[in-house]
Amino acid sequence: MLAVPANSPHLRKSGSRPVVYDLDEFEEENGADESLLHSVEGNDSRGGATPMNGSGMMPSPVLLWRFKVLLFLIWGCICCKIGWDSVMRMSADKRELFLYEAFLYFNPLLLAALMVWLWGINLWVFAQGGVNYAKIFDLDQNHLTHGEIWKCAMWMTIIVPTSMTAYIYLYSHGEVAYAASQPVLLYAAIVMVLIFPFDIFYFSSRYFFLRTLWRIVFPLQAISFADFFLADILTSMVKVFSDLERSVCRMVHQQVATIAWLEADSVCGSHSVVIPLVLVLPYLFRFNQCLRQYKDTGEKTSLLNALKYSTAVPVIFLSTLKYHVFPEQWTNFYRPLWLLSSVVNSSYSFYWDVTRDWDLSGFTRIFKFSKPHLFSYLLYGRRWVYVWVIGSNLVLRCTWTYKLSAHLRHNYLTVFTIAALEIFRRFQWIFFRVENEWNKMNNKSHMQLSTSEKSNEEENLLHSMNYNV
Repeated sequence: MLAVPANSPHLRKSGSRPVVYDLDEFEEENGADESLLHSVEGNDSRGGATPMNGSGMMPSPVLLWRFKVLLFLIWGCICCKIGWDSVMRMSADKRELFLYEAFLYFNPLLLAALMVWLWGINLWVFAQGGVNYAKIFDLDQNHLTHGEIWKCAMWMTIIVPTSMTAYIYLYSHGEVAYAASQPVLLYAAIVMVLIFPFDIFYFSSRYFFLRTLWRIVFPLQAISFADFFLADILTSMVKVFSDLERSVCRMVHQQVATIAWLEADSVCGSHSVVIPLVLVLPYLFRFNQCLRQYKDTGEKTSLLNALKYSTAVPVIFLSTLKYHVFPEQWTNFYRPLWLLSSVVNSSYSFYWDVTRDWDLSGFTRIFKFSKPHLFSYLLYGRRWVYVWVIGSNLVLRCTWTYKLSAHLRHNYLTVFTIAALEIFRRFQWIFFRVENEWNKMNNKSHMQLSTSEKSNEEENLLHSMNYNV
C-alpha cells in the first residue's frame, strides 16, 4: 500500500476518524468506473435503457446548500420577529435596561461564534494556498477541516440566538423563572460539550484545545507555536472573558433576569474589582510565555515582546480607577495618564505586528492559490492589500484600547462593534503570522537540506582522496 501524506486529497474524514484510501485500488476503481461509463454511453447511443440507481435520485450538493441557506434565513427572520414583538411589549423605561442585561449573557457567545467562522476562513485559505497548517500547529490526522469548523460555527450561530430569543420572549410574557434558566442551560451545555470525555463531538480536537489552554495558564514546559498563537487570540477576546465573568457571577448569585447589576454595591456590578483582573489575565499569560521563551532560548526579543504585553496593564487599571477616585482626580491626573498609556500600548503593539509578527518580504504569498480562483486574483500581489492590512491594523489597534477601558463599558453597542472589529483585525493578523511561520519552516528545511548535501559531498570527496592515496 502506498503511503499517503496527511494533507493528501485522498485523505478524508468520517466523523472524527481519518479514512485513507489505497491509491492503486482507487485508480483501478476509477478505471473500472470509466469503462462502465463508456459501455453505458454506448448502450444509450444504441437506444438501450439503463436502470436508474439510488445515487441518481440524490439532490446535488449545490441544491442542498441553497436549501440550508433558505432554512437559515427563515429561522433568522422568525427569531427577529419574535424578539422584536417581545421587546415592544415592555415599557420604554424598562426596555433599555433589559436589553443591556440580555446583551451581557449572549454577547460573549456571539463574539466567539464570529471568531470560529473567521477561523474556518483562515483554514480554507491555508488549504487553497498550500500551507500545511497541521504541521505548523503540530496537529494530528484527526484535526478539524475548515468545513467542520464552519459546521461548528453554524450550530453556535443557531443555538445562541435561539436561546436569546427564548429568553426575551419568556421574560416579556412574565415567565421570569423560565427566562432565567435560558442562559444557565446554554452555558452548562457548552461546558459539557467541551469536557465530554467520550470519543464524540470531535474528541481529539477538544482535547487539543483544552490541553493548549492548560499550557497557556501554566507554562511549565517549552512554548510551542500553538501555545502562544492561541494566547495571542485570547488577548483579542478579553471582552468575551469580561462578560463571561459577570454572567457567571450573576448566575451564581441568582441575579439573572434582574437589573441588580446596575447598582454600584452589587457584587456583579460594573464597579467590581474582578473585571480588570479578568481583562488583564490574557496579557499576563502571554507575558509569562515570553519569559519562559527567554529562559529556554536566551533570545532578548522575548523580553521585548514581554514588555509589549505589560503595556496593556496600565491601560486597564488606570481606567478602573475612575470608579474609585474623586471626579476631579480622574479628570486632572488619572485620565491623562490613561490616555498616555493607551498611546504607548497601541503604538508598541502596531510596531511589533508589522516588524516582528509579519515579514513584509514574503507578504501575501499565502494568497497564491494552487488552483485559479477569483479570490486569489484579487489579493495576491496587489499593493492595496499592503495598504489595507497595515492601515486597518493601526486604526483597530487604537480603537481596541477603548474596550480595555472599564469605564467605557456602558455604551454596549459601541463596545460590541469594537470587539467584533478587533476579532476581524486578529483574523487578518492570523494570515500573515502563519505565513511568516510557514516561510521560516521552509527556509529552515532548505538550509538543513543544503547542509546535509554539502556534508555528503565532503564525505565523498574525502573518501575518494583516501582511495587514491
